Amino acid sequence: MLTISQLASYAGVTVRAVRHYHAKGLLPEPQRDRSGYRRYDATAVVELIKIRTLAEAGVPLTRIRELLQADEEEFAAAVADIDTRLRAEIRERQRHRVRIARLAAGDGLALPTEVVEFLDRLRALGVDERIVQVERDGWIPLATHSPERVPEWIARKREQIADPQLVDFYLTLGQALDRTDDDPMLVELADTLADYLTRMAGERGEDYVDDVDIEPPFVELMDSLAFDTAPPARRLIELLTERGWTGWTKLKRSSA
Repeated sequence: MLTISQLASYAGVTVRAVRHYHAKGLLPEPQRDRSGYRRYDATAVVELIKIRTLAEAGVPLTRIRELLQADEEEFAAAVADIDTRLRAEIRERQRHRVRIARLAAGDGLALPTEVVEFLDRLRALGVDERIVQVERDGWIPLATHSPERVPEWIARKREQIADPQLVDFYLTLGQALDRTDDDPMLVELADTLADYLTRMAGERGEDYVDDVDIEPPFVELMDSLAFDTAPPARRLIELLTERGWTGWTKLKRSSA
């Protein structure tokens, strides 16, 4: 016969846990011996191990009570159901692990592979990391909200950065990030971008420039991300407006 301490040790639980299971009616509480101690037999060890195993698997105590009273067939079926649930939880945790790994990878957080490759291409071209960050932060909500549009949008982006004029704009903008709002370089940038947009609209049509059909709240969100990361962008938008173009995430002519 075993004391409560010995029982707890054999079953791999604490004495407090044994008393808790007594209180919940899961484990029968034996009579005390002449010395006033509870004594447990081997059956109690087996039952306690069952209780512990089920509890560790996340089975509610009320359900454990039902299982302990079930016959062999019912118990086996219930255990099979629990195993199925645990397998599903394991798969979900594995997905979480993948997300955590992507988080550690930086750009891989919530971004499709083609977007990560585009960001790497910008870096390879020598684009300032702060501008790459603006692009990345804009893509995260965009790709989450409209994942089906990503291939289309990223194909357009790849085509655009194949244009030396736009690449030169990116590079010059990187140099302007530390300039003040009255710096002449911002005026030159506005001229360059306005010329590029006008040329593209003439060659490819207005839809080529104004192609991001996103709801206004998303446009405002991504614009604010850009302005917070690259403050000169706000002044650049003002200068572009004077040149007939408005917007940052969603560029369009300010007058037809």
